[in-house]
Amino acid sequence: MAETQAEYRKLPSVDALLHRPDVAEVMARYGAQQVTEAIRALLDESRAAIQRGERAPTQAALLVLLDERLQRSNQPSLRPVINATGVIIHTNLGRAPLSAAARGAIAAISAGYNNLEYDIAAGERGSRYSHARQLLQELTGAEDALVVNNNAGAVFLVLAALCAGREVVISRGELVEIGGGFRIPDVLRRSGARLVEVGTTNRTHPRDYADAIHSDTAALMRVHASNFQQIGFVSKPSLAELVEIAKSSGGFFTPLVIDDLGSGTLIDTVPFGLSPEPTVQQSIAAGADIVTFSGDKLLGGPQAGLVVGKAEFIDEIRRHPLTRALRVDKLTLAALEATLQAYQRGKAVEEIPVWQMISATADSLRVRAESWQRRLAAAGLPVAVVPGQSTIGGGSLPGETLPTFLLALAAPHPDALAARLRQANPPLIGRIQKDRLLFDPRTLLPDEDEGLVYAITSSCTCPGK
Repeated sequence: MAETQAEYRKLPSVDALLHRPDVAEVMARYGAQQVTEAIRALLDESRAAIQRGERAPTQAALLVLLDERLQRSNQPSLRPVINATGVIIHTNLGRAPLSAAARGAIAAISAGYNNLEYDIAAGERGSRYSHARQLLQELTGAEDALVVNNNAGAVFLVLAALCAGREVVISRGELVEIGGGFRIPDVLRRSGARLVEVGTTNRTHPRDYADAIHSDTAALMRVHASNFQQIGFVSKPSLAELVEIAKSSGGFFTPLVIDDLGSGTLIDTVPFGLSPEPTVQQSIAAGADIVTFSGDKLLGGPQAGLVVGKAEFIDEIRRHPLTRALRVDKLTLAALEATLQAYQRGKAVEEIPVWQMISATADSLRVRAESWQRRLAAAGLPVAVVPGQSTIGGGSLPGETLPTFLLALAAPHPDALAARLRQANPPLIGRIQKDRLLFDPRTLLPDEDEGLVYAITSSCTCPGK
Protein backbone atom coordinates (compact mmCIF):
# COMPACT_ATOMS: atom_id res chain seq x y z
CA MET A 1 0.00 0.00 0.00
CA ALA A 2 2.84 2.40 0.87
CA GLU A 3 4.47 1.70 -2.48
CA THR A 4 1.21 2.46 -4.27
CA GLN A 5 0.83 5.76 -2.39
CA ALA A 6 4.39 6.66 -3.35
CA GLU A 7 3.54 6.15 -7.00
CA TYR A 8 0.45 8.32 -6.64
CA ARG A 9 2.61 11.11 -5.19
CA LYS A 10 4.83 11.04 -8.28
CA LEU A 11 1.93 12.21 -10.43
CA PRO A 12 2.02 15.97 -11.05
CA SER A 13 -1.03 18.14 -10.51
CA VAL A 14 -3.07 19.52 -13.38
CA ASP A 15 -1.75 23.02 -12.63
CA ALA A 16 1.85 21.85 -12.55
CA LEU A 17 1.54 20.44 -16.05
CA LEU A 18 -0.39 23.45 -17.35
CA HIS A 19 2.37 25.83 -16.24
CA ARG A 20 5.14 24.02 -18.08
CA PRO A 21 6.53 26.07 -21.02
CA ASP A 22 6.18 23.13 -23.44
CA VAL A 23 2.50 22.72 -22.48
CA ALA A 24 1.95 26.41 -23.18
CA GLU A 25 2.94 25.69 -26.78
CA VAL A 26 0.43 22.84 -26.90
CA MET A 27 -2.29 25.15 -25.53
CA ALA A 28 -1.54 27.64 -28.29
CA ARG A 29 -2.41 24.94 -30.82
CA TYR A 30 -5.40 23.27 -29.16
CA GLY A 31 -6.81 25.78 -26.66
CA ALA A 32 -6.65 25.83 -22.85
CA GLN A 33 -9.93 24.01 -22.22
CA GLN A 34 -9.16 21.07 -24.48
CA VAL A 35 -5.65 20.68 -23.07
CA THR A 36 -6.89 20.88 -19.48
CA GLU A 37 -9.52 18.20 -20.07
CA ALA A 38 -6.96 15.96 -21.78
CA ILE A 39 -4.53 16.31 -18.86
CA ARG A 40 -7.25 15.43 -16.36
CA ALA A 41 -8.17 12.36 -18.38
CA LEU A 42 -4.51 11.25 -18.58
CA LEU A 43 -4.03 11.66 -14.85
CA ASP A 44 -7.21 9.67 -14.15
CA GLU A 45 -5.93 6.90 -16.42
CA SER A 46 -2.54 6.99 -14.69
CA ARG A 47 -4.18 6.61 -11.26
CA ALA A 48 -6.15 3.63 -12.55
CA ALA A 49 -2.92 2.10 -13.88
CA ILE A 50 -1.19 2.59 -10.51
CA GLN A 51 -4.14 0.91 -8.82
CA ARG A 52 -3.46 -2.10 -11.06
CA GLY A 53 0.12 -2.19 -9.85
CA GLU A 54 1.82 -0.20 -12.60
CA ARG A 55 4.40 2.56 -12.15
CA ALA A 56 3.54 6.24 -12.43
CA PRO A 57 4.52 7.75 -15.78
CA THR A 58 7.13 10.49 -15.83
CA GLN A 59 6.14 14.03 -16.78
CA ALA A 60 7.99 13.56 -20.07
CA ALA A 61 5.94 10.41 -20.79
CA LEU A 62 2.74 12.24 -19.87
CA LEU A 63 3.56 15.01 -22.32
CA VAL A 64 4.08 12.49 -25.12
CA LEU A 65 0.73 10.86 -24.28
CA LEU A 66 -0.90 14.29 -24.12
CA ASP A 67 0.30 15.20 -27.60
CA GLU A 68 -0.83 11.85 -29.03
CA ARG A 69 -4.26 12.19 -27.40
CA LEU A 70 -4.76 15.70 -28.71
CA GLN A 71 -3.67 14.72 -32.22
CA ARG A 72 -6.16 11.84 -32.24
CA SER A 73 -9.04 13.91 -30.89
CA ASN A 74 -8.41 16.72 -33.38
CA GLN A 75 -8.08 14.48 -36.39
CA PRO A 76 -11.03 14.99 -38.79
CA SER A 77 -13.30 12.00 -39.26
CA LEU A 78 -13.15 12.48 -43.04
CA ARG A 79 -9.55 11.88 -44.04
CA PRO A 80 -7.47 11.16 -47.14
CA VAL A 81 -6.50 7.50 -47.60
CA ILE A 82 -4.22 5.68 -50.03
CA ASN A 83 -6.32 3.33 -52.13
CA ALA A 84 -4.16 0.34 -53.08
CA THR A 85 -7.13 -2.03 -53.48
CA GLY A 86 -7.18 -1.91 -57.27
CA VAL A 87 -10.85 -0.86 -57.27
CA ILE A 88 -10.84 2.33 -59.32
CA ILE A 89 -14.26 3.76 -58.41
CA HIS A 90 -14.31 2.63 -54.78
CA THR A 91 -17.67 3.52 -53.23
CA ASN A 92 -16.32 3.26 -49.68
CA LEU A 93 -13.24 5.35 -50.44
CA GLY A 94 -14.91 8.39 -51.97
CA ARG A 95 -15.40 7.10 -55.51
CA ALA A 96 -13.63 9.16 -58.18
CA PRO A 97 -10.60 11.25 -57.14
CA LEU A 98 -10.76 14.70 -58.70
CA SER A 99 -8.41 16.07 -61.35
CA ALA A 100 -5.93 18.83 -60.56
CA ALA A 101 -8.11 21.26 -62.51
CA ALA A 102 -11.21 20.30 -60.49
CA ARG A 103 -9.35 20.68 -57.19
CA GLY A 104 -8.03 24.05 -58.32
CA ALA A 105 -11.53 25.18 -59.28
CA ILE A 106 -12.83 24.24 -55.82
CA ALA A 107 -10.01 26.17 -54.14
CA ALA A 108 -10.63 29.25 -56.28
CA ILE A 109 -14.39 29.32 -55.77
CA SER A 110 -14.23 28.56 -52.03
CA ALA A 111 -11.76 31.36 -51.33
CA GLY A 112 -14.30 34.18 -51.65
CA TYR A 113 -17.52 35.32 -53.23
CA ASN A 114 -18.62 34.10 -56.65
CA ASN A 115 -21.42 34.38 -59.22
CA LEU A 116 -23.31 31.25 -58.16
CA GLU A 117 -26.69 32.95 -58.65
CA TYR A 118 -25.64 36.23 -60.24
CA ASP A 119 -25.69 37.15 -63.91
CA ILE A 120 -22.52 39.20 -64.34
CA ALA A 121 -23.44 40.47 -67.82
CA ALA A 122 -26.92 41.62 -66.80
CA GLY A 123 -25.95 42.75 -63.31
CA GLU A 124 -28.91 40.95 -61.76
CA ARG A 125 -29.97 37.69 -60.15
CA GLY A 126 -29.01 34.62 -62.13
CA SER A 127 -29.48 30.86 -61.75
CA ARG A 128 -27.13 28.24 -60.38
CA TYR A 129 -28.54 25.88 -63.00
CA SER A 130 -26.86 27.87 -65.77
CA HIS A 131 -23.43 26.60 -64.69
CA ALA A 132 -22.25 23.47 -66.56
CA ARG A 133 -25.44 23.56 -68.64
CA GLN A 134 -23.84 24.53 -71.94
CA LEU A 135 -20.95 22.12 -71.47
CA LEU A 136 -23.34 19.23 -70.93
CA GLN A 137 -25.38 20.23 -73.97
CA GLU A 138 -22.30 20.36 -76.20
CA LEU A 139 -20.73 17.13 -74.89
CA THR A 140 -23.90 14.99 -74.98
CA GLY A 141 -25.86 16.51 -77.86
CA ALA A 142 -28.84 17.08 -75.57
CA GLU A 143 -31.15 20.08 -75.90
CA ASP A 144 -30.88 20.95 -72.22
CA ALA A 145 -29.27 19.82 -68.97
CA LEU A 146 -29.75 20.03 -65.20
CA VAL A 147 -27.41 19.20 -62.31
CA VAL A 148 -28.66 17.90 -58.94
CA ASN A 149 -26.95 16.34 -55.92
CA ASN A 150 -26.60 12.70 -57.07
CA ASN A 151 -28.00 10.23 -59.58
CA ALA A 152 -30.48 8.71 -57.14
CA GLY A 153 -31.83 12.21 -56.62
CA ALA A 154 -31.89 12.75 -60.38
CA VAL A 155 -33.95 9.61 -60.99
CA PHE A 156 -36.33 10.46 -58.15
CA LEU A 157 -36.78 14.03 -59.38
CA VAL A 158 -37.40 12.98 -62.99
CA LEU A 159 -40.06 10.48 -61.94
CA ALA A 160 -41.71 12.92 -59.52
CA ALA A 161 -41.77 15.76 -62.03
CA LEU A 162 -42.82 13.85 -65.15
CA CYS A 163 -44.52 10.62 -64.04
CA ALA A 164 -46.28 11.17 -60.67
CA GLY A 165 -49.70 9.53 -60.53
CA ARG A 166 -49.13 7.59 -63.74
CA GLU A 167 -47.48 4.34 -64.81
CA VAL A 168 -43.82 3.71 -65.63
CA VAL A 169 -43.01 0.51 -67.51
CA ILE A 170 -39.75 -1.28 -66.58
CA SER A 171 -38.36 -4.71 -67.40
CA ARG A 172 -38.31 -7.13 -64.45
CA GLY A 173 -34.65 -7.76 -65.22
CA GLU A 174 -33.85 -4.13 -64.38
CA LEU A 175 -35.56 -3.88 -60.98
CA VAL A 176 -32.25 -3.94 -59.17
CA GLU A 177 -30.99 -3.06 -55.71
CA ILE A 178 -27.62 -1.35 -55.47
CA GLY A 179 -25.45 -0.24 -52.53
CA GLY A 180 -27.06 1.13 -49.40
CA GLY A 181 -30.38 -0.64 -50.06
CA PHE A 182 -31.24 1.66 -52.99
CA ARG A 183 -34.02 -0.17 -54.84
CA ILE A 184 -35.43 1.05 -58.12
CA PRO A 185 -39.02 -0.11 -57.29
CA ASP A 186 -38.93 1.74 -53.94
CA VAL A 187 -37.63 4.95 -55.48
CA LEU A 188 -40.25 4.79 -58.19
CA ARG A 189 -43.11 4.31 -55.77
CA ARG A 190 -41.87 7.10 -53.48
CA SER A 191 -41.86 9.45 -56.46
CA GLY A 192 -45.60 8.99 -56.83
CA ALA A 193 -45.36 7.00 -60.06
CA ARG A 194 -46.82 3.52 -60.42
CA LEU A 195 -44.56 0.65 -61.39
CA VAL A 196 -45.57 -1.71 -64.20
CA GLU A 197 -43.26 -4.72 -64.52
CA VAL A 198 -42.95 -6.45 -67.89
CA GLY A 199 -41.12 -9.48 -69.21
CA THR A 200 -39.26 -11.98 -67.08
CA THR A 201 -36.07 -11.77 -65.07
CA ASN A 202 -33.87 -12.78 -68.00
CA ARG A 203 -35.87 -11.98 -71.14
CA THR A 204 -38.04 -9.01 -72.03
CA HIS A 205 -39.35 -8.59 -75.58
CA PRO A 206 -40.47 -5.46 -77.45
CA ARG A 207 -44.07 -6.72 -77.41
CA ASP A 208 -43.98 -6.78 -73.58
CA TYR A 209 -43.52 -3.01 -73.54
CA ALA A 210 -45.99 -2.42 -76.39
CA ASP A 211 -48.70 -4.48 -74.69
CA ALA A 212 -48.30 -2.52 -71.43
CA ILE A 213 -48.85 0.92 -72.96
CA HIS A 214 -52.22 2.60 -72.49
CA SER A 215 -53.58 6.08 -71.80
CA ASP A 216 -52.17 6.13 -68.25
CA THR A 217 -48.61 5.23 -69.27
CA ALA A 218 -46.20 8.08 -68.52
CA ALA A 219 -42.92 6.48 -69.55
CA LEU A 220 -40.93 3.49 -70.66
CA MET A 221 -37.78 3.33 -68.53
CA ARG A 222 -34.47 1.57 -69.01
CA VAL A 223 -32.36 1.11 -65.86
CA HIS A 224 -28.64 0.29 -65.80
CA ALA A 225 -28.10 -2.90 -63.83
CA SER A 226 -25.15 -1.41 -61.89
CA ASN A 227 -23.38 -4.25 -59.99
CA PHE A 228 -25.80 -6.85 -61.35
CA GLN A 229 -24.96 -8.82 -64.50
CA GLN A 230 -26.98 -11.38 -66.42
CA ILE A 231 -25.39 -13.91 -68.76
CA GLY A 232 -26.70 -16.81 -70.81
CA PHE A 233 -30.29 -16.92 -72.12
CA VAL A 234 -30.84 -13.17 -71.84
CA SER A 235 -32.39 -10.55 -74.12
CA LYS A 236 -34.08 -7.16 -74.00
CA PRO A 237 -34.89 -4.42 -76.49
CA SER A 238 -32.34 -1.77 -77.33
CA LEU A 239 -32.97 1.82 -76.34
CA ALA A 240 -33.69 2.70 -79.98
CA GLU A 241 -36.36 -0.03 -80.03
CA LEU A 242 -37.95 1.43 -76.88
CA VAL A 243 -38.06 4.83 -78.55
CA GLU A 244 -39.76 3.33 -81.61
CA ILE A 245 -42.25 1.44 -79.41
CA ALA A 246 -43.16 4.68 -77.63
CA LYS A 247 -43.60 6.57 -80.92
CA SER A 248 -45.71 3.76 -82.39
CA SER A 249 -48.03 3.43 -79.41
CA GLY A 250 -50.80 5.10 -81.40
CA GLY A 251 -52.37 6.85 -78.45
CA PHE A 252 -53.08 10.53 -77.89
CA PHE A 253 -50.14 10.70 -75.48
CA THR A 254 -46.74 9.29 -76.48
CA PRO A 255 -44.94 7.82 -73.46
CA LEU A 256 -41.56 9.31 -72.56
CA VAL A 257 -38.43 7.19 -72.79
CA ILE A 258 -36.24 7.62 -69.71
CA ASP A 259 -32.77 6.10 -69.64
CA ASP A 260 -31.05 5.79 -66.26
CA LEU A 261 -27.44 5.07 -67.16
CA GLY A 262 -26.31 4.92 -63.53
CA SER A 263 -22.58 5.44 -63.82
CA GLY A 264 -22.69 7.01 -67.26
CA THR A 265 -19.73 7.64 -69.52
CA LEU A 266 -18.82 10.10 -72.25
CA ILE A 267 -15.96 7.88 -73.49
CA ASP A 268 -16.14 4.57 -75.35
CA THR A 269 -14.82 1.86 -73.00
CA VAL A 270 -13.97 -0.72 -75.70
CA PRO A 271 -10.52 0.69 -76.67
CA PHE A 272 -9.39 0.10 -73.08
CA GLY A 273 -10.08 -3.64 -73.25
CA LEU A 274 -13.47 -3.36 -71.56
CA SER A 275 -16.96 -4.37 -72.63
CA PRO A 276 -19.05 -1.68 -74.31
CA GLU A 277 -20.79 0.62 -71.86
CA PRO A 278 -23.58 2.79 -73.33
CA THR A 279 -22.43 6.38 -73.59
CA VAL A 280 -24.62 9.36 -72.81
CA GLN A 281 -24.21 10.59 -76.38
CA GLN A 282 -25.52 7.26 -77.71
CA SER A 283 -28.61 7.46 -75.49
CA ILE A 284 -29.40 10.98 -76.69
CA ALA A 285 -28.79 10.00 -80.33
CA ALA A 286 -31.10 6.98 -79.91
CA GLY A 287 -33.92 9.37 -79.03
CA ALA A 288 -34.25 9.11 -75.25
CA ASP A 289 -36.29 12.00 -73.86
CA ILE A 290 -34.41 12.04 -70.54
CA VAL A 291 -31.04 10.50 -69.60
CA THR A 292 -29.68 10.46 -66.05
CA PHE A 293 -26.15 9.57 -64.90
CA SER A 294 -23.60 10.17 -62.14
CA GLY A 295 -20.89 12.79 -61.95
CA ASP A 296 -18.54 10.87 -59.67
CA LYS A 297 -18.17 7.52 -61.39
CA LEU A 298 -16.96 7.05 -64.97
CA LEU A 299 -17.32 10.78 -65.59
CA GLY A 300 -14.56 11.18 -62.98
CA GLY A 301 -15.93 14.31 -61.32
CA PRO A 302 -17.66 15.27 -58.06
CA GLN A 303 -20.78 13.59 -56.71
CA ALA A 304 -23.67 14.89 -58.77
CA GLY A 305 -26.74 13.70 -60.64
CA LEU A 306 -26.80 14.84 -64.26
CA VAL A 307 -30.06 15.06 -66.20
CA VAL A 308 -29.91 15.70 -69.95
CA GLY A 309 -32.53 15.51 -72.64
CA LYS A 310 -35.39 17.32 -74.38
CA ALA A 311 -35.67 20.98 -73.39
CA GLU A 312 -39.41 20.92 -72.65
CA PHE A 313 -39.00 18.12 -70.12
CA ILE A 314 -35.83 19.47 -68.51
CA ASP A 315 -37.62 22.81 -68.06
CA GLU A 316 -40.52 21.06 -66.35
CA ILE A 317 -38.10 19.23 -64.05
CA ARG A 318 -36.21 22.45 -63.28
CA ARG A 319 -39.45 24.12 -62.11
CA HIS A 320 -40.46 21.22 -59.83
CA PRO A 321 -40.39 22.06 -56.06
CA LEU A 322 -38.10 19.09 -55.31
CA THR A 323 -35.36 20.57 -57.48
CA ARG A 324 -34.48 23.05 -54.73
CA ALA A 325 -34.20 20.24 -52.17
CA LEU A 326 -31.78 18.37 -54.45
CA ARG A 327 -29.70 21.31 -55.66
CA VAL A 328 -25.91 21.30 -55.72
CA ASP A 329 -23.59 23.86 -54.15
CA LYS A 330 -20.89 26.05 -55.65
CA LEU A 331 -18.03 23.62 -54.96
CA THR A 332 -19.72 20.77 -56.81
CA LEU A 333 -20.48 22.99 -59.78
CA ALA A 334 -16.91 24.32 -59.87
CA ALA A 335 -15.42 20.81 -59.89
CA LEU A 336 -17.97 19.56 -62.41
CA GLU A 337 -17.27 22.38 -64.87
CA ALA A 338 -13.52 21.80 -64.64
CA THR A 339 -14.06 18.07 -65.23
CA LEU A 340 -16.31 18.65 -68.24
CA GLN A 341 -13.82 21.12 -69.72
CA ALA A 342 -11.23 18.31 -69.85
CA TYR A 343 -13.65 16.36 -72.05
CA GLN A 344 -14.28 19.44 -74.16
CA ARG A 345 -10.52 19.80 -74.76
CA GLY A 346 -10.19 16.11 -75.59
CA LYS A 347 -7.91 15.64 -72.56
CA ALA A 348 -10.07 13.48 -70.27
CA VAL A 349 -7.87 10.38 -70.49
CA GLU A 350 -4.73 12.39 -69.76
CA GLU A 351 -6.14 14.62 -66.98
CA ILE A 352 -8.94 12.80 -65.13
CA PRO A 353 -7.63 10.27 -62.56
CA VAL A 354 -10.30 7.61 -63.24
CA TRP A 355 -9.36 7.52 -66.93
CA GLN A 356 -5.65 7.73 -66.16
CA MET A 357 -6.10 4.59 -64.06
CA ILE A 358 -8.24 2.78 -66.64
CA SER A 359 -5.76 3.54 -69.43
CA ALA A 360 -2.62 2.62 -67.46
CA THR A 361 -0.79 -0.30 -69.12
CA ALA A 362 0.19 -3.45 -67.27
CA ASP A 363 3.85 -2.82 -68.12
CA SER A 364 3.83 0.64 -66.54
CA LEU A 365 2.16 -0.78 -63.44
CA ARG A 366 4.78 -3.53 -63.17
CA VAL A 367 7.56 -0.93 -63.27
CA ARG A 368 5.91 0.98 -60.45
CA ALA A 369 5.30 -2.13 -58.30
CA GLU A 370 8.91 -3.25 -58.84
CA SER A 371 10.17 0.12 -57.60
CA TRP A 372 8.25 -0.44 -54.35
CA GLN A 373 9.59 -3.99 -54.16
CA ARG A 374 13.22 -2.89 -54.35
CA ARG A 375 12.85 -0.37 -51.55
CA LEU A 376 10.89 -2.69 -49.27
CA ALA A 377 13.17 -5.69 -49.93
CA ALA A 378 16.13 -3.49 -48.97
CA ALA A 379 14.36 -2.96 -45.63
CA GLY A 380 14.22 -6.74 -45.14
CA LEU A 381 10.55 -7.23 -45.95
CA PRO A 382 9.24 -10.36 -47.73
CA VAL A 383 7.79 -8.78 -50.87
CA ALA A 384 7.24 -9.90 -54.44
CA VAL A 385 5.57 -8.58 -57.58
CA VAL A 386 2.81 -10.83 -58.93
CA PRO A 387 0.27 -10.55 -61.77
CA GLY A 388 -3.31 -9.70 -60.85
CA GLN A 389 -6.50 -7.94 -61.85
CA SER A 390 -7.92 -4.49 -61.14
CA THR A 391 -11.65 -3.75 -61.21
CA ILE A 392 -13.63 -0.68 -62.25
CA GLY A 393 -16.04 -0.62 -59.28
CA GLY A 394 -18.80 1.81 -58.40
CA GLY A 395 -21.46 -0.18 -60.26
CA SER A 396 -19.65 0.43 -63.54
CA LEU A 397 -18.92 -2.45 -65.93
CA PRO A 398 -19.75 -5.29 -63.48
CA GLY A 399 -17.43 -8.25 -63.76
CA GLU A 400 -14.93 -6.36 -65.90
CA THR A 401 -11.25 -6.44 -64.93
CA LEU A 402 -7.98 -4.97 -66.17
CA PRO A 403 -4.59 -6.74 -65.98
CA THR A 404 -2.19 -5.35 -63.41
CA PHE A 405 0.86 -6.22 -61.31
CA LEU A 406 0.58 -6.28 -57.53
CA LEU A 407 3.03 -5.84 -54.71
CA ALA A 408 2.54 -8.90 -52.48
CA LEU A 409 3.65 -8.73 -48.85
CA ALA A 410 3.79 -12.02 -46.97
CA ALA A 411 2.47 -11.76 -43.42
CA PRO A 412 1.76 -14.46 -40.78
CA HIS A 413 -1.14 -12.36 -39.46
CA PRO A 414 -2.40 -10.36 -42.45
CA ASP A 415 -5.52 -9.05 -40.72
CA ALA A 416 -3.47 -7.56 -37.88
CA LEU A 417 -1.02 -5.99 -40.32
CA ALA A 418 -3.87 -4.57 -42.40
CA ALA A 419 -5.26 -3.01 -39.22
CA ARG A 420 -1.88 -1.37 -38.47
CA LEU A 421 -1.68 -0.03 -42.02
CA ARG A 422 -5.09 1.55 -41.54
CA GLN A 423 -3.62 3.49 -38.61
CA ALA A 424 -0.89 5.00 -40.76
CA ASN A 425 -1.07 8.67 -41.72
CA PRO A 426 -2.56 8.60 -44.26
CA PRO A 427 -4.18 5.16 -43.87
CA LEU A 428 -3.09 2.59 -46.46
CA ILE A 429 -5.87 0.30 -47.72
CA GLY A 430 -4.92 -2.85 -49.63
CA ARG A 431 -6.53 -6.25 -49.98
CA ILE A 432 -5.82 -9.66 -48.42
CA GLN A 433 -5.40 -12.90 -50.35
CA LYS A 434 -4.56 -15.95 -48.26
CA ASP A 435 -1.48 -14.96 -46.19
CA ARG A 436 -0.50 -12.00 -48.31
CA LEU A 437 -1.36 -8.33 -48.40
CA LEU A 438 -1.70 -7.09 -51.97
CA PHE A 439 -1.21 -3.50 -53.15
CA ASP A 440 -2.28 -2.45 -56.64
CA PRO A 441 -0.42 0.51 -58.21
CA ARG A 442 -3.29 1.18 -60.61
CA THR A 443 -5.29 3.04 -57.97
CA LEU A 444 -2.45 5.01 -56.39
CA LEU A 445 -2.18 8.66 -57.35
CA PRO A 446 1.23 9.76 -58.73
CA ASP A 447 2.39 11.38 -55.47
CA GLU A 448 1.39 8.52 -53.14
CA ASP A 449 4.32 6.13 -53.61
CA GLU A 450 6.28 7.56 -50.68
CA GLY A 451 3.23 7.25 -48.43
CA LEU A 452 2.80 3.58 -49.34
CA VAL A 453 6.45 2.68 -48.75
CA TYR A 454 6.56 4.60 -45.46
CA ALA A 455 3.30 3.06 -44.19
CA ILE A 456 4.50 -0.47 -44.90
CA THR A 457 8.02 -0.07 -43.48
CA SER A 458 6.78 1.69 -40.33
CA SER A 459 4.03 -0.91 -39.73
CA CYS A 460 6.06 -4.08 -40.34
CA THR A 461 8.57 -5.91 -38.19
CA CYS A 462 11.43 -7.27 -40.27
CA PRO A 463 11.85 -11.05 -40.13
CA GLY A 464 14.47 -12.23 -37.72
CA LYS A 465 14.47 -9.02 -35.67
